[in-house]
Amino acid sequence: MDICGLQFNLTWENRAANFAAVAQLLSQATPALAPGSLLVLPELFASGFSMDVSRAADSAAAETEHFLAALAQQYRVTVLGGVARQLPCGRGANEALAFDPSGTLLCRYRKIHSFSPVGENHAYQAGSALAHFSWNGFRVAPLICYDLRFPEVFRASPADLFCVIASWPDRRQNHWSTLLQARAIENQAFVLGLNRCGSDPHASYAGGSLLLDPQGHILAAAGDSPVLLRTAISPDTATAWRAAFPALRDRRRDLFPSAPPA
Repeated sequence: MDICGLQFNLTWENRAANFAAVAQLLSQATPALAPGSLLVLPELFASGFSMDVSRAADSAAAETEHFLAALAQQYRVTVLGGVARQLPCGRGANEALAFDPSGTLLCRYRKIHSFSPVGENHAYQAGSALAHFSWNGFRVAPLICYDLRFPEVFRASPADLFCVIASWPDRRQNHWSTLLQARAIENQAFVLGLNRCGSDPHASYAGGSLLLDPQGHILAAAGDSPVLLRTAISPDTATAWRAAFPALRDRRRDLFPSAPPA
């Protein structure tokens, strides 16, 4: 079954423009999205990585959530995308939401690691729990951008497919590709790193979205332009590799009891 990542150039703090860009890129995709696919959109795709929560976050009408749900229904796919939500405390929540083909919410994950160098820890309230959902035999765990630098959060998940949605700047692009490959190899899991491209008032983004198999091999790679990255994958690939090379079974749970079962 296809996993599809839509890498595109976000328009700064302009929800309508970003919705229109997503709709246009998907309508022009050749071949069209196959029903049953998993479609992934970048971190805070409706606004860009803005620290102005009043502009980035949905109103009470939850426009971005409804847009994602409608996409899932329109194309009969599962959709995962980044959403900003206003919390009662005044700060925002930087989240990844997944919807099934009926438009039903499957999963809500809040970014655990806030990027303090730009003040995300002040603008957005960090999450404290992992989340995952099922898709065509996969256990899928969404993670967000800066989470990629913290291997323990991957190790604590039972997932065999990690989707890291991001606004990862080009000045640290080599870190992006290296860390994605490491997370795939050490967890014996598929990893999709879905980045944006283009620029905003604070940074430039080189795209470079990647899909890696459980041995760290690159299955699909994007350049620095808008693209729908897609590849067919099977959960049997992860199962077979974990059986053939059972490194996860050799973890020292007596020393690290929080590790999930292999």
